[in-house]
Amino acid sequence: MSRILAIDYGRKRTGIAVSDPLQLIANGLTTVPTHQLMDFLLTYIRQEKVERILIGHPKQMNNEESENMKHIIPFMNRLKKLLPDMAVELVDERFTSVLAHQAMLAGGLKKKDRQNKALVDEISATIILQSYMESKRNFNV
Repeated sequence: MSRILAIDYGRKRTGIAVSDPLQLIANGLTTVPTHQLMDFLLTYIRQEKVERILIGHPKQMNNEESENMKHIIPFMNRLKKLLPDMAVELVDERFTSVLAHQAMLAGGLKKKDRQNKALVDEISATIILQSYMESKRNFNV
């Protein structure tokens, strides 16, 4: 099998998570400056077998898309153009930042570490990926 890669896209930096090849476990990979994201992804995909890319879909509580979608759509279109054979899809990312902070608290991270926005973005990407994999497993049961 191959990996699934998840992205928590931000204007300044982007959190990235990846599954193991069996698609059982989601792991935070890194956070990269968004202006370097495409180069990072293309390099990573040349080195690792990736089946699909998930991009966090920012929605508000009323189900309307948030402001960040105007940045995500051009990125997603470029990604699809550069990787035409790659499955790319949006995954609801509501509450991922809140869940990331809760995970950091539960993990006993110090306040200074919890204020690390790059770490929050990476954990958010991991939560996006984990929730996607769990929904697929539950759907197939």
